[in-house]
Amino acid sequence: MKRSEIDAIPPEGDVSFRQRAVEPERTALLVVDLQKGEYNAEKSAENPSHRYLHDRIRDVVIPNGQRLIAACRGAGIEVMYTVIECLTKDGRDRGLDYKISGIFAAKGSWEAEVIDELRPGDDDIVIPKTSSSLFNSTNCEYVLRNLGIEYVMVMGVLTDQCVETAVRDGCDRGFLMTLVDDACATVSEQRHREALHGFRGYCRVRTTAEILEELERTHATRPAAVSA
Repeated sequence: MKRSEIDAIPPEGDVSFRQRAVEPERTALLVVDLQKGEYNAEKSAENPSHRYLHDRIRDVVIPNGQRLIAACRGAGIEVMYTVIECLTKDGRDRGLDYKISGIFAAKGSWEAEVIDELRPGDDDIVIPKTSSSLFNSTNCEYVLRNLGIEYVMVMGVLTDQCVETAVRDGCDRGFLMTLVDDACATVSEQRHREALHGFRGYCRVRTTAEILEELERTHATRPAAVSA
């Protein structure tokens, strides 16, 4: 985004500005809480009410996430991860809500690892957090600014909790946010749809296929490199 483009937004607003295609060199893909402690067969068996969530992650989020991550890497987009992980082994540093809710993954634990299907690369950034709000309780914004990021695409779990909070907070901090609909999940389709309806004013919503098409168009319109 150019400063002149932002300054040209009229006083009455221009919601179409939120729908701008990403600029790959200024874009990050944020993968939220897709970790072993949140997605594993044992947890699904213990809590049958979360069967929908487990199946959607397996059948929809993981395959779409793999396509999305591969496309982002190919386009030079920064792929970043956030996981629930304490700074301590006993979780004493957790936010109050996480303590009340029993949300806990110890420092360096298996539960805090990103799932194998979407594992980070050797040089990818993984940011641990101990509250729902990535932007409030970590240095994520500082890192994004250092990387020159202006656009943030979000995928992961749960749509109506940590994903929603990242979208809302990122928007308020001046990033143009994109929610990748079919690369997110929560415990029911109804909750997923209600969440998207509730925070649609903070982001644009796209499918994985739409993002891949957008990146293809962006690549096609880039000027060819000039050889020395």
